[in-house]
Amino acid sequence: MSEPFQHLFNGARPLVLEQGQTLFLTGDPVALVHLVQSGKVALLRRTPQGGTLRLQLAAPGEVLAEASVWSALYHCDAEADGPATLLSVPVTRFRHRLTEDAALAEAWARHLARSVQAARFRAALLALRGVAERLDAWVAEGHDLPPHGAIQTLAADLGVTREALYRELSRRRHRGDRT
Repeated sequence: MSEPFQHLFNGARPLVLEQGQTLFLTGDPVALVHLVQSGKVALLRRTPQGGTLRLQLAAPGEVLAEASVWSALYHCDAEADGPATLLSVPVTRFRHRLTEDAALAEAWARHLARSVQAARFRAALLALRGVAERLDAWVAEGHDLPPHGAIQTLAADLGVTREALYRELSRRRHRGDRT
């Protein structure tokens, strides 16, 4: 996250989450805005069929559920993806700072626009058929393959199982592909 937003969290008290700990649930009132300081926090939407869609994996320096700043209720769940520390400020304070500083509001609007673009790319990616097509599109977008231990995160981003992604990567290695 760029410097203009960091100062919005000055004086905030750290909130420590353990692996799997829930920060908020769908339908909870939005009272705080959270900046991830360490670790990662996932935004999850539960489907009626019992599945889970990951909407965001907020890393250090990122604001979690930034669209909720103007929402009364959360539209998803937030869960720590490993130990995490967040800084939290009241949403009213966050909104007030945006309304009193036009340059900050414009920077926030640019940030939200990039978030919308990323969400649209993810939607287009998930509409592709098969692991190979999704992986090709992901690489074409300029992403590098993660280290071996982080393949599960990529599988979740692609909306495929870890096993299916490993099979596709193995096929590519055997063909001599660089991906």
